[in-house]
Amino acid sequence: MITHRDSRPIILVVDDEPLNLQVLRQILQHDYQLIFARDGEKAIALAQAEQPQLILLDIMMPGLTGLESCQRLKQNPDTQSIPVIFVTALADDRDETEGFAVGCVDYITKPVSAPIVLARIKSQLSLVSAKILRETRLQIIQRLGRAAEYKDNETGLHVIRMSHFAREIALAAGMSAVDAEELFNAAPMHDVGKMGIPDAVLQKPGKLTPDEWEIMKTHAQVGAEIIGDDSSTLLQLASRIALYHHEKWDGNGYPHGLAGEAIPLEARIVALADVFDALTSKRPYKEPWSIEDTTNYILNESNKQFDPELVKAFQIALPKIIAIRAGLLDP
Repeated sequence: MITHRDSRPIILVVDDEPLNLQVLRQILQHDYQLIFARDGEKAIALAQAEQPQLILLDIMMPGLTGLESCQRLKQNPDTQSIPVIFVTALADDRDETEGFAVGCVDYITKPVSAPIVLARIKSQLSLVSAKILRETRLQIIQRLGRAAEYKDNETGLHVIRMSHFAREIALAAGMSAVDAEELFNAAPMHDVGKMGIPDAVLQKPGKLTPDEWEIMKTHAQVGAEIIGDDSSTLLQLASRIALYHHEKWDGNGYPHGLAGEAIPLEARIVALADVFDALTSKRPYKEPWSIEDTTNYILNESNKQFDPELVKAFQIALPKIIAIRAGLLDP
């Protein structure tokens, strides 16, 4: 006999009054898997053990109140991401303020209305699903970026370091925190096109021939093709970075020989972060450069390889970059 796993979301319902639990059971039992608790301590234990997708929590309970229970749930790394909706007869502004202060996401007032309960839960679970989807997509992007670096005989830490460096340079250049975070998440894909380069070229220990160098340069275009033309703004950003991060401010880069502000800003930032990490890291063909020598190189390449305004931002961000690098050194 084939048994099917119950894929309905799990909701933990917490109330010290059995009648209230029964009412919520009648409303929710067809659409959700339900687990119940009648006090805060049991609720916290169940939340940690069962990892429900959402918690409906009464405020006025003997012993540990709903507010105290929510506070403890949010202090525990295992349960802090579970959304909590308070179901309560309390309805003044002070009560709501206290609830949001300890981490709840919404309020449902008693006596409960079935349509309102179902709508509020559906809304919160949709937000959770969107968050999980985004986090999963970011993990895939980071792992693809690291896969390209492993193929290139790297440790995988390069993409992590340079992504952090890129964010700091972007912030120092005046980019908003939201946009800098988006850049941080897209930057690991900058060299994903290396997966399309033959190993004989990519892993050659010596200097490349002119023909081999032409093959190597195609990784920018290959990277953009791997990422594709997606509607996601994050993947669009990653595609531009992959395609243009080897362009140079003076027009002597590749693949299109763009110059100045014709090169997308995000690609100019990643180019600078990428070079800083590459030069300060040990490679099979070279020893690491010192911070001082690398910084001098970048300063000398201002207005040639690099955007001069971004070089200034790099200097501002350098103390943070050095600290980040120290915490993410190759093993």
